[in-house]
Amino acid sequence: MTVVGTRTSSAREQVELLLDEGSFVELDAVARRRPDSVVTGYGTVDGRPVSVFSRDATPSGIALDGFSGTKITKVMDFALKTGCPLISLHGSDAGGGAMGVQGEIFRRTVLASGVIPQIALVVGRADHVVHSLAVSDFVVTSDQASYLFGTGPEAVEAATGELIGPEELGGARTLSTVSGIAHHMAHDNGGAIEYVRALLSYLPSNNLEEPPVDPESRAGDLEAELRPQLNSIVPHTVNQPYDMLQIIENTLDDDEFLETQPLFAPNIITGFGRVEGHPVGVVANQPLRHGGWLDIDASEKAARFIRTCDAFNVPVVTFVDVPGFRPGADQEWNGVVRRSAKLTYAYAEATVPLVTVITRKAYGGAYDVMGSKHLGADLNLAWPTARVAAPGPRIALEETFLDPDSACEHGCVDAVIIPSRTRQHIMRGLQALRSKRETQPGKKHGNIPL
Repeated sequence: MTVVGTRTSSAREQVELLLDEGSFVELDAVARRRPDSVVTGYGTVDGRPVSVFSRDATPSGIALDGFSGTKITKVMDFALKTGCPLISLHGSDAGGGAMGVQGEIFRRTVLASGVIPQIALVVGRADHVVHSLAVSDFVVTSDQASYLFGTGPEAVEAATGELIGPEELGGARTLSTVSGIAHHMAHDNGGAIEYVRALLSYLPSNNLEEPPVDPESRAGDLEAELRPQLNSIVPHTVNQPYDMLQIIENTLDDDEFLETQPLFAPNIITGFGRVEGHPVGVVANQPLRHGGWLDIDASEKAARFIRTCDAFNVPVVTFVDVPGFRPGADQEWNGVVRRSAKLTYAYAEATVPLVTVITRKAYGGAYDVMGSKHLGADLNLAWPTARVAAPGPRIALEETFLDPDSACEHGCVDAVIIPSRTRQHIMRGLQALRSKRETQPGKKHGNIPL
């Protein structure tokens, strides 16, 4: 078997790079002498407790045996019992494993989903843990060093005769641009570790806690929060593109935005920022890419992100400029109705504070699914450039549009705001919504259209 990836550092070295210096406490240390080099334990990241397990980044091809699998399941149980994030580092598992070992790991990944943040860092080749990675909240990769396969290139060649290289089939760039499995592709392993640490700063330790507040942030004079550059950012021509990232950054503390999946479905933006030191998740259409149309990939990307925010008590701020769902037979045949319904589902079931800002177009069914008032958003705002249009064949006609004032009269938005005051309104809205208490009807679980 051809194994890809090169040795960068051992499993223990990767853990020590991730955690605060001197904080790592290893569990089952005596077992580290075994050849598969599985390291498990706990420590801190920026002073906050986390649990971690790491498989050696050596392309050894050695199978995960029952004892080493037990080490992993033990630390997963420890993370769940103590309510701390679980970070997994995957170097090489090309050798498979003892019967049932991976299933035990998969089961615990599912049990912990939505309870504690789970972040997977792929620093080598990962074949047999793919389902556990797919269930994890975030997957972080390193360019030219991370590989993830359901069936590797060897198996593809044996089964179909197709010759395909590991980088093209499941390398970091493919995972980030084509399949959308990866949430971030770093330049190297060090950058990947820094991204993991940054992600943790926006997330609580578990679903019963609130996200960590930046202690250096202070509520300032609202007049000082004006952003006059936003008054001229939306072009006069309705179909002329502009960069939604400029609006996002001008509403967040210190203009700092940690984007997730930037290379996948770029017509929608997702990521984290802070408002008055409090973490928020951001979802936004991107007019610069594919006109900002919603499609299958964009809907699923946003839906998963919203559900992650909702699971961990992170408010969601949505910026809307959407001309509708991308038309085309390929979208219909590939299930755009079923798969875009995931976005509807995510907004409708969310109980965290939801603030939506319509900057320009909010057309047809895409208007409804992008954090609309009708789906349960708490505060819906519109810029003077906003236009709302109901679904139907006359959507291209000017008389079918609701201007912002008419949208207010129809109950679509709560207020029309001056763009330069957007950050002020978001700050005030989130302040008021911090006491929001909402629960869903009691049920075993919903039935999201998967």
